[in-house]
Amino acid sequence: MIQNPVVPAENLDLNLSPDGLSLENLTGYALDYGIPLLKAILIYIIGAFIIKKLVKVTSKLMDKKDYDVTLKKFLTSLIKWVLTILLIVTVAGTLGIETASFAAILAAAGLAIGLALQGSLSNFAGGVLILIFKPYKIGDLVEAQGELGVVKEIDILVTKLITPSNKLALIPNGPMANGNIVNYTAEGKMRVDTTVGIGYGENMKQAKDALLAMLESNTKILKDPAPSVNVSELAESSVNLAVRPYCAPEDYWDVYFWTIENTKLVLDKEKIEIPYPHAVEIHKEA
Repeated sequence: MIQNPVVPAENLDLNLSPDGLSLENLTGYALDYGIPLLKAILIYIIGAFIIKKLVKVTSKLMDKKDYDVTLKKFLTSLIKWVLTILLIVTVAGTLGIETASFAAILAAAGLAIGLALQGSLSNFAGGVLILIFKPYKIGDLVEAQGELGVVKEIDILVTKLITPSNKLALIPNGPMANGNIVNYTAEGKMRVDTTVGIGYGENMKQAKDALLAMLESNTKILKDPAPSVNVSELAESSVNLAVRPYCAPEDYWDVYFWTIENTKLVLDKEKIEIPYPHAVEIHKEA
Protein backbone atom coordinates (compact mmCIF):
# COMPACT_ATOMS: atom_id res chain seq x y z
CA MET A 1 0.00 0.00 0.00
CA ILE A 2 1.32 3.39 -0.96
CA GLN A 3 0.77 6.09 1.71
CA ASN A 4 0.79 9.83 1.16
CA PRO A 5 3.85 11.42 2.63
CA VAL A 6 3.29 13.57 5.77
CA VAL A 7 4.40 17.17 5.31
CA PRO A 8 5.55 18.97 8.46
CA ALA A 9 3.47 21.97 9.53
CA GLU A 10 6.37 24.41 9.32
CA ASN A 11 6.72 23.59 5.62
CA LEU A 12 3.09 24.48 4.78
CA ASP A 13 2.73 27.57 2.50
CA LEU A 14 -0.65 29.19 3.23
CA ASN A 15 -1.34 31.06 -0.01
CA LEU A 16 -4.47 33.20 0.24
CA SER A 17 -4.53 34.40 -3.36
CA PRO A 18 -3.62 33.24 -6.81
CA ASP A 19 -0.68 35.65 -6.75
CA GLY A 20 0.84 33.93 -3.82
CA LEU A 21 0.31 36.67 -1.23
CA SER A 22 0.72 35.27 2.21
CA LEU A 23 -0.99 36.50 5.35
CA GLU A 24 2.31 37.89 6.52
CA ASN A 25 2.77 39.83 3.28
CA LEU A 26 -0.76 41.24 3.47
CA THR A 27 -0.10 42.43 7.00
CA GLY A 28 3.09 44.09 5.84
CA TYR A 29 1.32 45.81 2.96
CA ALA A 30 -1.39 47.03 5.34
CA LEU A 31 1.21 48.53 7.67
CA ASP A 32 3.28 50.02 4.84
CA TYR A 33 0.41 51.65 2.93
CA GLY A 34 -2.57 51.73 5.27
CA ILE A 35 -1.05 53.90 7.96
CA PRO A 36 0.22 56.60 5.52
CA LEU A 37 -3.18 56.52 3.80
CA LEU A 38 -4.97 57.05 7.11
CA LYS A 39 -2.55 59.86 7.95
CA ALA A 40 -3.20 61.50 4.56
CA ILE A 41 -6.98 61.26 5.03
CA LEU A 42 -6.70 62.72 8.53
CA ILE A 43 -4.44 65.57 7.33
CA TYR A 44 -6.86 66.39 4.50
CA ILE A 45 -9.90 66.47 6.80
CA ILE A 46 -8.19 68.66 9.40
CA GLY A 47 -6.63 70.88 6.71
CA ALA A 48 -9.94 71.40 4.90
CA PHE A 49 -11.58 72.34 8.22
CA ILE A 50 -8.81 74.87 9.01
CA ILE A 51 -9.01 76.37 5.49
CA LYS A 52 -12.76 76.81 5.83
CA LYS A 53 -12.34 78.58 9.16
CA LEU A 54 -9.52 80.83 7.86
CA VAL A 55 -11.58 81.88 4.83
CA LYS A 56 -14.53 82.66 7.09
CA VAL A 57 -12.41 84.74 9.50
CA THR A 58 -10.78 86.59 6.58
CA SER A 59 -14.19 87.38 5.11
CA LYS A 60 -15.39 88.82 8.44
CA LEU A 61 -12.24 90.95 8.76
CA MET A 62 -12.77 92.37 5.25
CA ASP A 63 -16.39 93.14 6.15
CA LYS A 64 -15.19 95.15 9.16
CA LYS A 65 -12.68 97.01 6.95
CA ASP A 66 -15.49 97.74 4.45
CA TYR A 67 -13.70 96.09 1.53
CA ASP A 68 -15.33 96.25 -1.88
CA VAL A 69 -17.54 93.24 -2.63
CA THR A 70 -15.59 92.39 -5.80
CA LEU A 71 -12.25 92.49 -3.98
CA LYS A 72 -13.63 90.49 -1.05
CA LYS A 73 -14.85 87.67 -3.30
CA PHE A 74 -11.60 87.59 -5.23
CA LEU A 75 -9.31 87.57 -2.19
CA THR A 76 -11.30 84.89 -0.34
CA SER A 77 -11.29 82.68 -3.45
CA LEU A 78 -7.55 83.26 -3.93
CA ILE A 79 -6.77 82.37 -0.30
CA LYS A 80 -8.93 79.26 -0.49
CA TRP A 81 -7.30 77.97 -3.69
CA VAL A 82 -3.73 78.67 -2.56
CA LEU A 83 -4.26 76.91 0.77
CA THR A 84 -6.04 74.01 -0.95
CA ILE A 85 -3.10 73.51 -3.35
CA LEU A 86 -0.68 73.51 -0.40
CA LEU A 87 -2.88 70.98 1.39
CA ILE A 88 -2.94 68.68 -1.63
CA VAL A 89 0.87 68.85 -1.91
CA THR A 90 1.17 68.02 1.80
CA VAL A 91 -1.20 65.05 1.44
CA ALA A 92 0.76 63.81 -1.59
CA GLY A 93 4.01 64.00 0.42
CA THR A 94 2.41 62.01 3.23
CA LEU A 95 1.55 59.25 0.75
CA GLY A 96 5.17 59.11 -0.31
CA ILE A 97 4.69 60.89 -3.63
CA GLU A 98 7.69 63.00 -4.69
CA THR A 99 6.58 66.64 -4.32
CA ALA A 100 9.78 68.38 -5.44
CA SER A 101 9.08 67.77 -9.12
CA PHE A 102 5.44 68.74 -8.59
CA ALA A 103 6.50 72.05 -7.04
CA ALA A 104 8.94 72.64 -9.91
CA ILE A 105 6.14 72.09 -12.44
CA LEU A 106 3.91 74.58 -10.60
CA ALA A 107 6.72 77.15 -10.48
CA ALA A 108 7.47 76.75 -14.20
CA ALA A 109 3.78 77.01 -15.07
CA GLY A 110 3.44 80.13 -12.92
CA LEU A 111 6.45 81.74 -14.62
CA ALA A 112 5.13 80.96 -18.09
CA ILE A 113 1.68 82.30 -17.27
CA GLY A 114 3.21 85.41 -15.70
CA LEU A 115 5.28 86.19 -18.80
CA ALA A 116 2.32 85.60 -21.11
CA LEU A 117 -0.06 87.75 -19.05
CA GLN A 118 2.24 90.47 -17.73
CA GLY A 119 -0.01 93.22 -19.14
CA SER A 120 -3.10 91.65 -17.58
CA LEU A 121 -1.24 91.12 -14.31
CA SER A 122 -0.43 94.84 -14.25
CA ASN A 123 -4.13 95.62 -14.71
CA PHE A 124 -4.98 93.04 -12.06
CA ALA A 125 -2.57 94.63 -9.56
CA GLY A 126 -4.01 98.04 -10.41
CA GLY A 127 -7.52 96.75 -9.83
CA VAL A 128 -6.57 95.39 -6.41
CA LEU A 129 -5.01 98.76 -5.46
CA ILE A 130 -8.08 100.67 -6.65
CA LEU A 131 -10.45 98.40 -4.73
CA ILE A 132 -8.33 98.68 -1.56
CA PHE A 133 -7.53 102.42 -1.54
CA LYS A 134 -10.75 103.53 -3.31
CA PRO A 135 -9.68 106.69 -5.18
CA TYR A 136 -13.18 106.51 -6.69
CA LYS A 137 -16.29 104.40 -6.36
CA ILE A 138 -19.32 103.49 -8.47
CA GLY A 139 -21.35 106.60 -9.26
CA ASP A 140 -18.42 109.06 -9.01
CA LEU A 141 -17.73 111.54 -11.79
CA VAL A 142 -14.04 111.15 -12.64
CA GLU A 143 -11.57 112.25 -15.29
CA ALA A 144 -8.67 109.91 -16.09
CA GLN A 145 -6.66 108.74 -19.09
CA GLY A 146 -8.29 111.42 -21.26
CA GLU A 147 -11.83 110.27 -20.44
CA LEU A 148 -14.53 112.02 -18.40
CA GLY A 149 -17.48 110.05 -17.12
CA VAL A 150 -19.46 108.47 -14.30
CA VAL A 151 -18.05 105.21 -12.91
CA LYS A 152 -20.45 102.42 -13.83
CA GLU A 153 -18.45 99.40 -12.69
CA ILE A 154 -15.03 98.54 -11.23
CA ASP A 155 -13.86 95.12 -12.37
CA ILE A 156 -10.62 93.48 -11.33
CA LEU A 157 -9.04 94.34 -14.73
CA VAL A 158 -10.91 97.41 -16.07
CA THR A 159 -12.95 100.39 -14.93
CA LYS A 160 -16.12 101.19 -16.89
CA LEU A 161 -17.16 104.83 -17.36
CA ILE A 162 -20.32 106.31 -18.89
CA THR A 163 -19.26 109.47 -20.75
CA PRO A 164 -21.44 112.62 -21.05
CA SER A 165 -22.41 111.45 -24.57
CA ASN A 166 -23.64 108.15 -23.04
CA LYS A 167 -20.75 106.07 -24.39
CA LEU A 168 -19.14 103.22 -22.47
CA ALA A 169 -15.41 103.74 -21.89
CA LEU A 170 -13.31 100.77 -20.72
CA ILE A 171 -10.06 101.85 -19.08
CA PRO A 172 -7.46 99.27 -17.93
CA ASN A 173 -6.84 99.43 -14.19
CA GLY A 174 -3.04 99.45 -14.58
CA PRO A 175 -2.90 102.95 -16.13
CA MET A 176 -5.77 104.07 -13.88
CA ALA A 177 -3.85 103.16 -10.72
CA ASN A 178 -0.58 104.70 -11.95
CA GLY A 179 -1.96 107.82 -13.66
CA ASN A 180 -3.63 111.05 -12.55
CA ILE A 181 -7.27 110.82 -11.49
CA VAL A 182 -9.56 113.81 -10.94
CA ASN A 183 -12.55 112.85 -8.80
CA TYR A 184 -15.21 115.54 -9.10
CA THR A 185 -17.58 113.78 -6.72
CA ALA A 186 -15.27 113.13 -3.76
CA GLU A 187 -15.99 116.47 -2.03
CA GLY A 188 -19.73 116.32 -2.68
CA LYS A 189 -19.86 119.64 -4.55
CA MET A 190 -18.56 121.09 -7.81
CA ARG A 191 -17.92 124.63 -9.06
CA VAL A 192 -19.31 125.60 -12.44
CA ASP A 193 -16.90 127.96 -14.22
CA THR A 194 -18.35 130.36 -16.79
CA THR A 195 -17.16 133.76 -18.02
CA VAL A 196 -19.05 136.60 -19.68
CA GLY A 197 -17.80 139.94 -21.00
CA ILE A 198 -19.56 143.33 -20.72
CA GLY A 199 -18.67 146.60 -22.41
CA TYR A 200 -16.33 149.08 -20.73
CA GLY A 201 -19.12 151.67 -20.73
CA GLU A 202 -21.57 149.45 -18.84
CA ASN A 203 -22.40 149.61 -15.13
CA MET A 204 -20.25 146.85 -13.68
CA LYS A 205 -21.96 146.79 -10.27
CA GLN A 206 -25.39 146.54 -11.89
CA ALA A 207 -24.23 143.57 -13.98
CA LYS A 208 -22.69 141.79 -10.97
CA ASP A 209 -25.78 142.27 -8.80
CA ALA A 210 -28.12 141.06 -11.55
CA LEU A 211 -26.05 137.94 -12.22
CA LEU A 212 -25.70 137.15 -8.51
CA ALA A 213 -29.47 137.44 -8.01
CA MET A 214 -29.93 135.11 -10.99
CA LEU A 215 -27.66 132.47 -9.41
CA GLU A 216 -29.39 132.69 -6.04
CA SER A 217 -32.77 132.00 -7.66
CA ASN A 218 -31.82 128.49 -8.80
CA THR A 219 -32.57 125.79 -6.20
CA LYS A 220 -29.90 123.47 -7.67
CA ILE A 221 -27.18 126.01 -6.88
CA LEU A 222 -25.74 125.55 -3.38
CA LYS A 223 -25.91 128.26 -0.70
CA ASP A 224 -22.68 127.01 0.86
CA PRO A 225 -20.25 127.69 -0.73
CA ALA A 226 -22.12 130.74 -1.95
CA PRO A 227 -22.09 131.62 -5.67
CA SER A 228 -19.91 134.52 -6.75
CA VAL A 229 -19.52 137.01 -9.60
CA ASN A 230 -16.11 138.68 -9.84
CA VAL A 231 -14.07 140.63 -12.39
CA SER A 232 -11.62 138.12 -13.86
CA GLU A 233 -9.98 140.16 -16.65
CA LEU A 234 -9.83 143.56 -18.28
CA ALA A 235 -9.72 142.38 -21.87
CA GLU A 236 -9.17 144.38 -25.04
CA SER A 237 -12.84 145.03 -25.74
CA SER A 238 -14.67 143.85 -22.60
CA VAL A 239 -14.64 143.56 -18.83
CA ASN A 240 -14.83 139.82 -18.19
CA LEU A 241 -16.89 138.58 -15.25
CA ALA A 242 -16.28 135.14 -13.72
CA VAL A 243 -19.67 133.62 -12.86
CA ARG A 244 -19.04 130.81 -10.33
CA PRO A 245 -21.96 128.83 -8.84
CA TYR A 246 -21.54 125.56 -6.86
CA CYS A 247 -23.76 122.53 -7.23
CA ALA A 248 -23.98 118.80 -6.54
CA PRO A 249 -21.96 116.67 -9.03
CA GLU A 250 -25.10 115.11 -10.50
CA ASP A 251 -26.50 118.59 -11.28
CA TYR A 252 -23.35 119.91 -12.97
CA TRP A 253 -24.46 119.92 -16.58
CA ASP A 254 -27.95 121.26 -15.78
CA VAL A 255 -26.47 124.17 -13.84
CA TYR A 256 -23.74 124.75 -16.45
CA PHE A 257 -26.13 125.15 -19.40
CA TRP A 258 -28.72 127.03 -17.31
CA THR A 259 -26.08 129.55 -16.18
CA ILE A 260 -24.86 130.25 -19.72
CA GLU A 261 -28.37 130.72 -21.11
CA ASN A 262 -29.71 132.86 -18.27
CA THR A 263 -26.60 135.04 -18.16
CA LYS A 264 -27.45 136.26 -21.66
CA LEU A 265 -31.15 136.71 -20.83
CA VAL A 266 -30.47 138.65 -17.61
CA LEU A 267 -27.92 141.02 -19.22
CA ASP A 268 -30.31 141.64 -22.10
CA LYS A 269 -33.07 142.45 -19.60
CA GLU A 270 -30.77 144.88 -17.78
CA LYS A 271 -29.80 146.39 -21.16
CA ILE A 272 -26.15 145.62 -20.52
CA GLU A 273 -24.15 145.11 -23.70
CA ILE A 274 -22.17 141.97 -24.34
CA PRO A 275 -19.63 143.30 -26.88
CA TYR A 276 -18.80 141.47 -30.07
CA PRO A 277 -15.16 140.55 -30.69
CA HIS A 278 -13.44 143.49 -32.35
CA ALA A 279 -11.45 143.10 -35.53
CA VAL A 280 -9.41 145.69 -37.38
CA GLU A 281 -9.47 145.62 -41.16
CA ILE A 282 -6.61 147.31 -43.04
CA HIS A 283 -7.22 148.22 -46.68
CA LYS A 284 -4.15 148.98 -48.72
CA GLU A 285 -4.69 151.22 -51.70
CA ALA A 286 -3.07 150.18 -54.94
